[in-house]
Amino acid sequence: MTRRLVLTLALIASLATSVLAAPGVSAAALPATKVLIFIEENHSLAQMQSGMPYTASLAQKYGYATKYDAISHPSLPNYLAIASGSTFGITDDKSPAAHPLDAQTVFGQAWAGGRTAKTYAESAKKNCDTQGTALYAVRHNPWLYFTPAAERSKCLTSDVPFGQFAGDVTNGRLPNVGFVVPNLCNDAHDCSLATADAWFRQRMQAVFNGPDWKSGRLVVILTADEAGRGAATNTVLTVVIHPSQNHKVVTTPLTHYSLTRLCEDIVHAPYLNNAASAASMSAAFGLPIA
Repeated sequence: MTRRLVLTLALIASLATSVLAAPGVSAAALPATKVLIFIEENHSLAQMQSGMPYTASLAQKYGYATKYDAISHPSLPNYLAIASGSTFGITDDKSPAAHPLDAQTVFGQAWAGGRTAKTYAESAKKNCDTQGTALYAVRHNPWLYFTPAAERSKCLTSDVPFGQFAGDVTNGRLPNVGFVVPNLCNDAHDCSLATADAWFRQRMQAVFNGPDWKSGRLVVILTADEAGRGAATNTVLTVVIHPSQNHKVVTTPLTHYSLTRLCEDIVHAPYLNNAASAASMSAAFGLPIA
């Protein structure tokens, strides 16, 4: 083989890699090994589609679900449902001291299986922070509620303030299960959907430039905890961003338990609680998983 031919083949391989890594390219993407979840607050599918134009554009470009329902009201039961496949009968937003849960989470499952998990809590002041502030809502950080020793020890090291997020994105250190908790302004709880949309856009621009996305192995999910009290239904916008998705619109009925199940598919863990009977999100979207 001549040197020119070797160089030509190397160039072709390099170009192919660049195309597959580019944001928005539909391809037979590499199987996902990481999931990064963003949670917005208290808005319906229609409200998010109209009020978050950047997010809605990603939904159209990649994929979204039209029949994805939250589990309950108010916030906390929905966060617990995602984290552990159950609301545990909780119907309020009280603190971890009021609701200690002797159960496992998808975060703990990831660590127990030799993989990684991390929560990035915006406006939290320390790891595994159980003290709320005007911007940081403890009820939006579900890992804090789980009391087994293995859960607590990992919460203390891996439930971190949001300042760590940028470095993990830039350096390709996102965990296998990543959970992003925007503060009460940037999740559209206290501020506008436009504010939440602009915040998410900044985060996604960094993600698209990061090695985890460019590897083709990261799937990003954006959803909302609930549609808000008084909404006609509890249907929320749920966006799936991965190179395998190309204008995909999923009509399969899905719930937060389906998202629990997706996390467990990513880390190859047994299904917790209601995740076992939930519709498969990975199957509905045709997500390739390693």
